[in-house]
Amino acid sequence: MKTKNERRLRNSVLKLLLLLPYIALLWLPFYNRQYPALFGFPFFYWYQLLWVPLTSLLLYLVYRKTQ
Repeated sequence: MKTKNERRLRNSVLKLLLLLPYIALLWLPFYNRQYPALFGFPFFYWYQLLWVPLTSLLLYLVYRKTQ
């Protein structure tokens, strides 16, 4: 049985995962380019669109693990 402090620490670490999309999308110089293109979409667009399902997946995982 985990103690309350151990659960709180684990939940805090899991919630830090939610910062990944913000960091990845706010660091504009990383993806502000045209190539590599994917299905005719420049990297700038498909990189941002890729984070939509990834963020949803992260939210789901953190929610399930913290409940």
